Amino acid sequence: MVITAVMPCLNEERTIGTCVRKAFESIRQMGLPGEVVVADNGSTDASVRLAIEAGARVVHQPIKGYGAAISSGIAAAKGTVVVMGDADDSYDWSNLAPLVSSVLAGYDLVMGNRFQGEIKAGAMPFLHRYLGNPVLSFLGRLFFRVPIGDFHCGLRAFSRQAILRLRLRTTGMEFASEMIVKAALHQLRIAEVPVVLSPDDRGRPPHLRTWRDGWRHLRFLLLYSPRWLFLLPGMFLFILGTVGVVVLGQTTLTVGHVGLDIHSLAYAGAAVILGFQMILFSVFTKLVGQQGGWLPQDSRLERIVSATSLELGLVIGGLLFGAGMILTLGALGTWSATGFGSLDPRVTMRWVVPAVTAMALGGEAVLGAFFLEALRMHTNATSHSDAGDRDSLAGDA
Repeated sequence: MVITAVMPCLNEERTIGTCVRKAFESIRQMGLPGEVVVADNGSTDASVRLAIEAGARVVHQPIKGYGAAISSGIAAAKGTVVVMGDADDSYDWSNLAPLVSSVLAGYDLVMGNRFQGEIKAGAMPFLHRYLGNPVLSFLGRLFFRVPIGDFHCGLRAFSRQAILRLRLRTTGMEFASEMIVKAALHQLRIAEVPVVLSPDDRGRPPHLRTWRDGWRHLRFLLLYSPRWLFLLPGMFLFILGTVGVVVLGQTTLTVGHVGLDIHSLAYAGAAVILGFQMILFSVFTKLVGQQGGWLPQDSRLERIVSATSLELGLVIGGLLFGAGMILTLGALGTWSATGFGSLDPRVTMRWVVPAVTAMALGGEAVLGAFFLEALRMHTNATSHSDAGDRDSLAGDA
């Protein structure tokens, strides 16, 4: 059992030696063999020399970014258990035992939680402590059903093989979220332990940019959760819009002192179309994610997709378009009754809006069916190519 401490480094000459020595001392106190790998991301100061003098092994990562540096350090690690953390002396490298012991107890990923431990005065900016981190951590728990209270704690330990199987890809600060999200999606065992966060001693502005990196984390959480990004909002809009079209297509609706009429009917029709598009996007995103390997396989979705066909989509689309045409004929009948003269929009629009909505849905269903068939053809072609490669390798063997 070997422990590897991985530290990303970009111009950390004031603290890198201290962090390396603390990590070695902590590993020694656990009675386990270990190493420290410093993943240098292009330092122009004395960081590399000081890290080597302190006993660390340095690997160089020319691709800029926190995630890129950490990934290179994990790839170079010799340990079965990896502890990662910043090299600015804000985390307590001298007390790694709680993290490591939890991994040795069977957990695949063990997160530090600064809110359960201690955040010393001046260690975390007010905006990060009371807005950014709590909001993003809440969204992470909501989207991925993972009981992690501090999504962005940089001090964490994990089984190296378990994390390598996740094929982490991001190169920036969102790497911290990707690790947790993919671990949750692949049902790895995750735990938390309290840790202490102290003011860093780097003597320069941090690499983290509040709004830029906050947005990158949020964007990542949304893209990895088609259910919350597309499906649930889409279903809400579709159901609400459908109810609105059905009710307002018949009569005016009064809610308190507010009257809803044909103008609200137009918005309801738009909600139906947008909601349907979002539901389709949720399916397409999930399928693309599964094919690309960044989302796990979903057996329920596969059963639904396998039960559909291009022809079924064409039939449904044709029926919806036909229903729209029938409603259009009804509107024309109303117009002809006036001798094709002026019309009362409160009457005519109750035909026209549902008609346009149904025709648009029909078009969306047809286009969605063709796109789904294209995805299915791509999946089959990829599967056949992989099978051919395996057969070729078997023949060579």
